[in-house]
Amino acid sequence: MHRLARLDHQYVWHPFTQMRDWLRREPIVIVEGQGAVLGDVHGRRFLDANSSIWTNLHGHAHPRINAAIRRQLGRVAHSSALGFANEPASLLASRLVAAARPIRAAEAGADLRKVFFSDDGSTAMEVALKLAYETARRKQGAIAPRFLSLKGAYHGDTVGAVSLGHIDLFHRAYKGLLFRTGKVMAPYCYRCPFNRAKPERTDARLARKCDWECVGQVEKTLDQGQRRGKPFSSFVVEPLMQGAAGMIPQPQGWLKKVAALCRERGISIIADEVMTGFGRMGVSDPAANAGARAPLFACQQESVVPDYLVLAKGLTGGYMPMAATLTTQGVFDAFLGEYEEFKTFFHGHSFTGNQLGAAAALASLDLLQSAVEIRRRLRLQRLLERELQRLWSLAHVGDVRQVGLVAGIELVRDWKTRQPFALQERAGIRVCDAMAKRGVLTRPIGSVVVLLPPYCTTEAQLVAMVDALIYGIKAL
Repeated sequence: MHRLARLDHQYVWHPFTQMRDWLRREPIVIVEGQGAVLGDVHGRRFLDANSSIWTNLHGHAHPRINAAIRRQLGRVAHSSALGFANEPASLLASRLVAAARPIRAAEAGADLRKVFFSDDGSTAMEVALKLAYETARRKQGAIAPRFLSLKGAYHGDTVGAVSLGHIDLFHRAYKGLLFRTGKVMAPYCYRCPFNRAKPERTDARLARKCDWECVGQVEKTLDQGQRRGKPFSSFVVEPLMQGAAGMIPQPQGWLKKVAALCRERGISIIADEVMTGFGRMGVSDPAANAGARAPLFACQQESVVPDYLVLAKGLTGGYMPMAATLTTQGVFDAFLGEYEEFKTFFHGHSFTGNQLGAAAALASLDLLQSAVEIRRRLRLQRLLERELQRLWSLAHVGDVRQVGLVAGIELVRDWKTRQPFALQERAGIRVCDAMAKRGVLTRPIGSVVVLLPPYCTTEAQLVAMVDALIYGIKAL
């Protein structure tokens, strides 16, 4: 065993990992990366098929981002945002506000105009949660503001973010620490009790037969809260696709319909775009034309303007831990007052607005918004769609769901019955282990294997990722 692997075994505790299993074998120790390829201490090369847990947009060691960080290092690496401003954070805030503006005519709602920086997705969600809670109290007179989120929701691991989540495996242990939040069914077409369609060899969203009962359930839940005198103040959602729930995509139109229900009732919308943001949800053909604005955020694809937009992961292109919460002028104004009124937003982080992170994010935005890179993303998502069609011939593939450059492949015992694998059977883990032997790294969500290629992935590399996935599924 390599000495670094021994040190890891001796000292490091890994996230979301059963350490007894981890200690049974030598881990892959990553020491370098270039583009979509990672290298380990033994000189082996691996394709990074989940963009290093959904963060690395443009590939590793991208020259433009590397150069931006080096330039900033030559000036200053970090200074406090408590009492001081800095150049890259100010520039980044203005760029994020501009990027978040509607692509087309949006539903009624104020633009996002203010940016609060933090460290990661969980902390950015904590910011949104606290802002929404206090704004509902100050502007709507709510005594105990309530939050609603989807079944299977995951919004981070800090206590407030965990309270918004509904994955028992992750959250049950902390029940005594949490405040109660409402939950409502997610539009999980593949396993929806209202979907009358029989299993077919196509994305379940395309073959579904229903009457939008999933939207009706949201409406029913919101109205029940009002009738009982316990109305919801905020609705929290990952737009277009729920990530940790198993890459569950929403049928087209669901987000816009649910957003309209919230607007009618004065309920604020918190959009968790930690995973779905920064072009990950895809590019349309018109947006690929030079000069057109491509949507960077999932909400924009359905002309929804949230009250809070939560960003992290890909914000810096996967280089630095940095996050942002965008909100409206109205929310900002609720915290304005004279010093002695103590209306201040009493929340902060040591590395808020960190210069290195902001410099990396600005370089990443330059890449994301260039016409050349937009066309590259469109070509890659078309190729991914074509390659994923090869999976339908496998009996253990129940559903293949793709939105943009995210794919979730749900493994089942038999596609004709949709019978799931028991979690203890480790079907997803076994497939990913087999893929690693073929030089492709990704991580499953239960029995769902995830593919999120970096935007720099070549055609040959993407084909190799799907080849390895087919090999891994056959190994079941």
